[in-house]
Amino acid sequence: MRLDKYLKVSRIIKRRTVAKEACESGRVSINGRVAKPGTDIKEGDVIEIRFASKALSARILNVSEHVRKEDAQAMYEILSGEEDTE
Repeated sequence: MRLDKYLKVSRIIKRRTVAKEACESGRVSINGRVAKPGTDIKEGDVIEIRFASKALSARILNVSEHVRKEDAQAMYEILSGEEDTE
């Protein structure tokens, strides 16, 4: 699955366009490497996102195309930081 779509489906970032912009500006990395929006992700990868004043680090536990809002948080495990409350 594409990185920008995963961020949206998992609700780490609420909108795909915002996720794409974050990736394009170099604020998202996978396993320590800066990632583009189309980068393929897989279970076990660690995503790091740098927001304006905070950072989030999360491990991917599940990759699903469609998930209910209530089940979205089971797709990842937060290692440090907080989710985007946008």
